[in-house]
Amino acid sequence: MRTRTYVLAVTTLLLASACSTAEERRPSPTGSEPTGDDHGAVAGAQEVAEPQLHLLSIDTDGGVGTLDLLSEETSTLGDLAAPSAIATDGRYVLATVDEGVEVVDSGVWTWDHGDHSHYYRAEPRLLGTVPGDGPATVATGPLATAGSTGVLFPRSGEAVLLDNTALADGELVERFRLTLPPHDGLVAPLDDGAVVTVPDASGAVTHVELVDADGSTVDGTRTPCPAASGSITTTVGLVVGCADGALLWTAAADDGDDPAVEQIPYPDGASAPPATAFDGRKHRPTVAALAGREGFWLLDTRERSWQLHRTQEPLLQVVAVDDEDQHVVALDRTGRVRVHDGAAGRQLAATPPLLAPSLRDPEHRDGVSLVVDDGRAYVNAPAEGVVLEIDYADSARVARELTTPTSPAFVAETGR
Repeated sequence: MRTRTYVLAVTTLLLASACSTAEERRPSPTGSEPTGDDHGAVAGAQEVAEPQLHLLSIDTDGGVGTLDLLSEETSTLGDLAAPSAIATDGRYVLATVDEGVEVVDSGVWTWDHGDHSHYYRAEPRLLGTVPGDGPATVATGPLATAGSTGVLFPRSGEAVLLDNTALADGELVERFRLTLPPHDGLVAPLDDGAVVTVPDASGAVTHVELVDADGSTVDGTRTPCPAASGSITTTVGLVVGCADGALLWTAAADDGDDPAVEQIPYPDGASAPPATAFDGRKHRPTVAALAGREGFWLLDTRERSWQLHRTQEPLLQVVAVDDEDQHVVALDRTGRVRVHDGAAGRQLAATPPLLAPSLRDPEHRDGVSLVVDDGRAYVNAPAEGVVLEIDYADSARVARELTTPTSPAFVAETGR
């Protein structure tokens, strides 16, 4: 069975030179990139020549394990409380539990420099719990060792911004904790602060606004965004979905100014439901979102444009690869993984139903997730007890069936 291969990194001297050049020419899309020369390094971590891609699995009782996608070696980390959902930025996995959000450091991450990247490996560890009431909405930033991570507890309205530099040192440090009216919203990291949702008296979100690193509202930044839902940081900037399109924040033209925001409205006459969650390969400009049962949206943040692609089968999840061939990988309601041409909208390939038992079982269905990197897609099949690796560029071939050290009720790919 074919395993993935990676190009080895260049020599230290050439890498250092490339870093200097990249830092001089690459803008920060949201002002969240550090200005230092640590390149994502932290004490105790080893810089390595290739991405340290792992699958981190959590079973229904909270048992945590990792599987190295290069060597297929496995290990167990310990136990969390029983999770109901997870989110990840490619290093940390944040698991929603009854008492709040538990944070797992996978110990592997990538630091992106535009034309090249740095790769790190350290000891994985359980970092503790962010206390909160009820299910949480998590929004991550572009970097694992800088910037922040946002957590909103809709039931209580508590909005928390975690410091990623402290997370990298193994500490849970809250930059702020705000008490907002209870509502379904978000806290999306931006610059040193965040974009937070603003509900009306009924609890419906009508606007978003910027807050700074201590949680204080930044004057003059309140922006209409009805039914705000879903956020993602692309290589261009921060995206937040609205009922009438999306908002995009990019770095201000002048130092000291607030990040600039612009609206990307849906195309005239578009009749599909709006995007409420975005997904795509990390550090790329184009992301995908479901369009209800109609198909999927593609949002190109570089071109400030939407495309609606209708599909014959209703989809459950969709991820933009945004590679040279414009692949979009989707999971449909029958358990098939489908690969689409994102430019033309046509289907390129599809698997047979791979995880129908998992999707039929309510106990397993909510934990099924689809993730992609630059060569493979991964989908966990909890009822079947495996994670399937799909070569989406090779007719959606199932490249491997992977067995994780804990049952794959929830799975995240880390090291990205």
